Amino acid sequence: MKIAFVGKGGSGKTTLSSLFVRQLAATGAPVVAVDADINQHLGAALGLDEAESAALPAMGERLPLIKDYLRGSNPRIASVETMIKTTPPGEGSRLLRVSEHNPVYDACARPVELDGGTVRLMVTGPFTDSDLGVACYHSKTGAVELFLNHLVDGPSEYVVVDMTAGSDSFASGMFTRFDITFLVAEPTRKGVSVYRQYKEYAHDFGVVLKVVGNKVQGQDDLDFLRAEVGDDLLVTVGHSDWVRSMEKGRPPRFELLEGVNRLALRRLHTAADATHELRDWERYTSQMVHFHLKNAQSWGNERTGADLAAQIDPGFVLGESATALAASNSRLTPTA
Repeated sequence: MKIAFVGKGGSGKTTLSSLFVRQLAATGAPVVAVDADINQHLGAALGLDEAESAALPAMGERLPLIKDYLRGSNPRIASVETMIKTTPPGEGSRLLRVSEHNPVYDACARPVELDGGTVRLMVTGPFTDSDLGVACYHSKTGAVELFLNHLVDGPSEYVVVDMTAGSDSFASGMFTRFDITFLVAEPTRKGVSVYRQYKEYAHDFGVVLKVVGNKVQGQDDLDFLRAEVGDDLLVTVGHSDWVRSMEKGRPPRFELLEGVNRLALRRLHTAADATHELRDWERYTSQMVHFHLKNAQSWGNERTGADLAAQIDPGFVLGESATALAASNSRLTPTA
C-alpha cells in the first residue's frame, strides 16, 4: 500500500507519519519510508541523530542512477536525459518491489532499526534556498515520483511518504500516486485550509482522503473539525508524553505509547488496508499517462528536445503481471 501524509507546515504530519511507520514495523510488515518534505525531519523522528540523518543518501543527487536503472531496455525511452519525473514505465522498464534488493535501494535506502523491526528509509535530500521555486526543487521530489511510478506493491507491504507541506505536490501528479492520503489538520482555520485544496483535487482523481485531527484538546476542537471536514475525519490525536520524549531524543519503547494513540494508529492501519480492494491498476496507469502528457506539453518536450508522448506504451498496465513480465525479460536480456 502507498500512503501519503500531508498537511500544512507545523501540523505534525512528520511526527504522525513516523509513528505510523513504527506501528507498521511493530507488526513485522515490510516498510519503505520516504521523506519527500522540504524540511528533512523524518529520519530524526525515526530516532536517527543529526550525523546519521546528514549521512543519508539523497535521492535527488542520484537521479541519473535511478533513471538509468528504471529505464532498463525500454525502447520508447531514447536516453536517460529524456526521462522526466512523470515518465511512465513500459515494456522493458525495470519495476521495483517493496522487499527486493536492487541498485536503487542500494544507492538510496538505508535500514533503520525500530522496535519490532527494520524499515528502509529514503530521503530526497536537503533543500537549499536556490532549489525553491525552480526546476531543481521539483527534480528532487521527481525522484520520488519516478520511484512510485515504477513500484508494484502488494497487500501488507507499505510505502509511507512524508510529503512536502501545503499544496506543492499538486505541481505534478504525485498526489495521485497513493492508495490513501492522510491529511493532518489542526483544529484551526489555517489547519483545515490545505484540506479544502486537497479535497477538490482528490475528488477529481479518485484519491482516498482521510483527515487526522492533531493537537485536539477538547470537545470544542473536535466539534470544529467535524463541522469543517465531516465524514473525512477518521481519528484525532491529542497530547502525547511519549512524543514529547521522542522529540527530546529519548523515545521510550514504542509499546509504551499511550493506549489511545496506539488505537488511533491502528485505525490508520485498518483504513490503509481497506483501500487495497479499491485498487485499479488500469486507472493508476492512465493517471500516470495523463500527467506525463501534461508535463510533456507544458515544459518537458522543450527542455529535452524530444516528443515525450512517444514514451507512452499504450499496451502497458502497471501491476503484478507487469512485474512478472519484467522479471522474465531481465532474465532473457544478456548482460555485459
